[in-house]
Amino acid sequence: MATAVSILPAQQLAMLEEAYRRSVSRKRLKAALAAAVFCAALVIAAVGAEVNLRTLFTYFGNFVSYFDRILTLESGARVWTDFPEWFWGWKKWLRMLGETVLISYVGTLTGAVFAFALNFFAAQNTSPAPWLRFTVRRLLEFARTVPGIVFALIFVIAFGLGPMAGVLAIAIHSTGALGKLFAEIVENADMKPVEGIRSTCASWLSCMRFAVLPQVSAGYASYALLRFEINVREASVMGFVGAGGIGQELVVAIRKFYYSDVSAILVTIIITVFIIDISTGPPRRGWRCRP
Repeated sequence: MATAVSILPAQQLAMLEEAYRRSVSRKRLKAALAAAVFCAALVIAAVGAEVNLRTLFTYFGNFVSYFDRILTLESGARVWTDFPEWFWGWKKWLRMLGETVLISYVGTLTGAVFAFALNFFAAQNTSPAPWLRFTVRRLLEFARTVPGIVFALIFVIAFGLGPMAGVLAIAIHSTGALGKLFAEIVENADMKPVEGIRSTCASWLSCMRFAVLPQVSAGYASYALLRFEINVREASVMGFVGAGGIGQELVVAIRKFYYSDVSAILVTIIITVFIIDISTGPPRRGWRCRP
């Protein structure tokens, strides 16, 4: 079948081509200016932060040699040549690693409960009053802005060494982080069901329960699982200040220069995070795909 192709007059075509070239030139100029501003900001930030490339390359060998030491047994052999010697304390490490996972689980669950209770007040489309939204948002910002290890150090001073400090620190930090994420999910929810339920003179709590919660519950579960994975790493670091878990054993090995023990403990932590990520990945993806 024959098709007709319309050809513009040469003068009109030339005008279109000139307009296209000007448009492309403007875009290229904007991209070049953005790249120049980015590079300038990067240089200024590096100077302000006293980033010295000469120091980096001068002492980079120390970084490499440290990894060489942690991969070497006291006998001089490589760690992978003698696994029983490398993981000599695996029973104790697994017990402490299990404590780290439990700290993360309890802290994440507690933080998710408080985040669930507060996020409706922090969301712009569901908060009953502006002053309440402002107050809850500032509270959540404080909870997630202060580093978890700082909270852990405070609770260690208050309650002593042990898992209690780690659980409280993770719970507070998770409340702030999950509260923000949960509130953003609620703000993206469809408000038409809320209007329908509200037209029946239902209470605010009923609107949240029957109109908003069914839309956002899958996202809540997905982000809570992701936060649990993150908190396992957080709990490992909190052991450095005596908040329980495998971190206490790791910091002891670092301070006493037990190099092969450092690498063995790091491997157990990494494998644990891998297992948690693999096991929670399918549920997270499944919940996100739900309508």
